[in-house]
Amino acid sequence: MQEEALITCPSCRESLDVLLDMSVPAQDYIEDCQVCCRPMRITYSSEDGVLTGIEVQQDT
Repeated sequence: MQEEALITCPSCRESLDVLLDMSVPAQDYIEDCQVCCRPMRITYSSEDGVLTGIEVQQDT
């Protein structure tokens, strides 16, 4: 099960849509910004298929 979420790139401050896999309770991964191409770390958690928290940080 996937869910779309709106995030903000920590480098260029652009709003982006990302797809999150709600079938797992937690994810932590690196994805490049679709606008500035800088890496960002996306960490999120879900419970019973519902997003319970998301954090986006600049990856160094």
